[in-house]
Amino acid sequence: MRVPFVVADVFTPRPLAGNQLMVVPDAGELDGDTMQALTREIGFSESAFVTHVEPDRYRVRIFSPGYEMPFAGHPTLGTAFVLATDGRIGRRATQEVPAGDFAVEVDLAAGTASVRQLAPEFGPELDDRDRIASAIGLTPGDLDPATPPQPVSTGLRHLMVPVRTADAVARAETRPREVAAINAELDCDALYLFAVTDEGAKARLFAPGVTVAEDPATGSAAGPCGAYMAARGLGRMPGSMAIRQGEEAGRPSTLHVTVEAEGDTWSVLVGGGVRIVARGAFELTG
Repeated sequence: MRVPFVVADVFTPRPLAGNQLMVVPDAGELDGDTMQALTREIGFSESAFVTHVEPDRYRVRIFSPGYEMPFAGHPTLGTAFVLATDGRIGRRATQEVPAGDFAVEVDLAAGTASVRQLAPEFGPELDDRDRIASAIGLTPGDLDPATPPQPVSTGLRHLMVPVRTADAVARAETRPREVAAINAELDCDALYLFAVTDEGAKARLFAPGVTVAEDPATGSAAGPCGAYMAARGLGRMPGSMAIRQGEEAGRPSTLHVTVEAEGDTWSVLVGGGVRIVARGAFELTG
């Protein structure tokens, strides 16, 4: 069996930066075990497998090396961009994943894509700053008591951990067992630490057992970060901002987030640049 694929770099205006993604545009004949094996073979943090396409709607399964995910940010943008580039969907479409339906938009001329994420769900605020600071190699003083850690989901649940300065974000070091234990107890996919900056935020994501290394750009966490900040009136939120992520992972990334009030909740839009960098095929015969 021959399985064509596309490699895209997401949340970057240029190739060979941002977060790497493999998209299999025609995966209808593949079973889940094969999708999982191909994800491990390519070695990226996530891969996307399109199982059905119509001009205004498509269905996709998203895998990390460890398991299938109900939703993820950069696979959403990258898949929409690849399908629009190949003329299989229009500028606007709906993506179907286990977490729900997500509205996506692609601007091929600008080289960008965006996704409207789900209304945010906020978990309980956490008091144990000592434990969380230890898990990311910081001191409790690096965490601001006025902005407590809190799980937030706009499609995927992440633990938001605000820290005082961008320097603290840069010098953080994950302690995998401690981070994994916290994530498991809170039913979170990852720990997302961030500091408010003039343009928005500087962030990093630690997810032992989910990503193969530190994730360079995490759209599913950028939305919750924007919602967390909007709910507290931090920085540019509510409004629009840029999140810088990936410098420490060697793949600088920029995520654009817009959060606006919508009734008694928030509307969350996450977007960024996408560049297609390779096309190829797996040969699964023999």
